[in-house]
Amino acid sequence: MTMTATIGPYLPYLRRYARSLTGSQASGDAYVRALLESMLEGNVTLRQDIPPRIALYRLFHEFWTASAPHGVENESIPELSAVEQRLQALQPSNREALLLTAVEGFFVHEAAIILDMPADEVENAIASTLQAIDRDLTSRILIIEDEMIIALDLENLVTELGHTVVGIATTREEAVRLAKEQEPDLVLADIQLADGSSGVDAASDILNTLSIPVIFITAFPECLLTGERLEPTYLIAKPFLRDTVKATIGQALFFHKPASLARSAEKGEPQRASA
Repeated sequence: MTMTATIGPYLPYLRRYARSLTGSQASGDAYVRALLESMLEGNVTLRQDIPPRIALYRLFHEFWTASAPHGVENESIPELSAVEQRLQALQPSNREALLLTAVEGFFVHEAAIILDMPADEVENAIASTLQAIDRDLTSRILIIEDEMIIALDLENLVTELGHTVVGIATTREEAVRLAKEQEPDLVLADIQLADGSSGVDAASDILNTLSIPVIFITAFPECLLTGERLEPTYLIAKPFLRDTVKATIGQALFFHKPASLARSAEKGEPQRASA
C-alpha cells in the first residue's frame, strides 16, 4: 500500500490537530507539510507495529517536539510566535493529551502511545488541563446557528462550562449586528444558515472589526481541512461532544485573551490568575 493510501484519510484531521496545537492554520499546516516532505525524503518513517492513524500522530509529535522548541533548518516551518513559545513553556503535553482525546477521539491508551507517556500520566494531564480551563478561561460567546435545538443545546453546554452566551444568531446579518452590539470574546458558528447565507461569511464580516477566535461546527469537517485555501483554525464535527467543545474553546482562548478580561483590566477590576 502506498504512503498516500495509508495516511491520506487521516491528513485532514492531523491538520485540524496541528492548527489547534499551534493556534493558526498557517503554522499548523506548515508543520504537517514539513512532516510529509520529511517522510517523502525518507528521513522519518511510520511505525509498523501500531495502527496507521496512531503511528501518523505519533510521528507528527516526534517531529513537532524535536523542531518546535529548538527550531529546524527548514523554510517551510515558521519561526515560533510569542504565543507558541508560551505554549511550549506551559506544559504542552497537558493540552496535547486533552486535544488528542477530546477533539481527535483517541482513547487514553492510544494518546499514551502517541505522546510516549504512561496512560496514568495522560489521564493526569487531561484532568489538569480541564481544571485550568474551568478556572481561567471563561468568556462571552456569540452562537451562530439556525437550528434552534442545536443552538439551545450549545447555549446550555457553554453556560454549564462557565461561559456567558451574549446572543444567538440565525443569519449572517443578525450575526454581524449582534457581534457589533455585544463584542463577544469568541464565536461558535455553523457553516450553513437559515436564509441560505454562510456562517463563514458572517465570521469574515465579524473579523473585519473584532480580533476574536471563531470555532466552526460542521457535519463535514474534512471539507474545510484540505490545506489548500484559507480555512478555519478551530473546527468541531457534528454531532459534538461536551469535552470536544470544552477543549476547543479552551485552546482557542489560550491563544486569544478574552477581550472582556482586557476591558476589566483597563477599568482596574480584579482578574483571575491566567494559566
